[in-house]
Amino acid sequence: MNHYYPGKGLKRHLGSPFFTHAIRNGARGFTLVELILVIVILGVIGGMVSVFMRSPIDAYFASARRSALTDLADTTVRRMARDIQRALPNSVNTSTDKNCIEFIPTKTGGRYRTSEIVAGDDKSLRFGAAETTFNMLGNNNDLPADQRIKAAAGEFDLIAVTNLGYGVGDAYTGANTAVLSNVTNGTETQLEFASVNFDVALESPSSRFQVIPSGEKVVAYVCTTDTADNTKNSLYRISSNTLAHLCPVSPSTTLPSVSGAAIIAKNVICSSPFDYSGSDLQRNALVNMRLSLKDSSGTETVTLQHEVHVSNTP
Repeated sequence: MNHYYPGKGLKRHLGSPFFTHAIRNGARGFTLVELILVIVILGVIGGMVSVFMRSPIDAYFASARRSALTDLADTTVRRMARDIQRALPNSVNTSTDKNCIEFIPTKTGGRYRTSEIVAGDDKSLRFGAAETTFNMLGNNNDLPADQRIKAAAGEFDLIAVTNLGYGVGDAYTGANTAVLSNVTNGTETQLEFASVNFDVALESPSSRFQVIPSGEKVVAYVCTTDTADNTKNSLYRISSNTLAHLCPVSPSTTLPSVSGAAIIAKNVICSSPFDYSGSDLQRNALVNMRLSLKDSSGTETVTLQHEVHVSNTP
């Protein structure tokens, strides 16, 4: 078969040396040996690069795990700190093993009237005699919505006067508390409750009282075995609608039930995370929290220490 090449006036046969040389030049490629050599060289280079890159990559992932753990621990201790700072003066306690801390939360406070506006009008708070009402200085409606004193629609808050944490001033026994039955707002808010005889020792130096929310009378944070995985520990927040201790006072007493309680943090190391120095201070208390968390794999551990100052001034 002949082919004609325009402009050249040439005809060549396909089997001629001219075409054989052209085809051989166009079909030239890598041999199998060359491909194997390239693969081996690339493998050696990749291995060398991986040796130098492994440490930075491992460090990056380790740093990410530690950062996530630190953020979780920081969020947890700050949440607990905000909660504990609302504690009724002298109401913070820890269990003997220091894996449980409890307190009585407050939603607001105020000053009670110490003298009558008009003789016999029963507007002041009396001590040492049966009392059913007194005036709070200020209008309850002026308080933020979440701090207003309530005594209706199933929400009957409590008042506590001069909580000392012992004797007649121990709110856990109800010796210095009263459940409100009615709140009348006005320039001075009138608070009403069932007849209570407040001991004369309960007169507050600054004429103050605190308000305990009806739905959460005692709150506790407990570090104990996870209810879903008994090989790990978790930090729980539990609450009670009665004025009674939640944390055990002796080592032989078991921790309170955490069934259905909110989990604040998982994979916690329960090693006496709470310490309270309130018994050593007159007006202020110090709660020391030492929280240790592990990641899900157990390879990383982060420990944060946080101090919370609590006012114990009645």
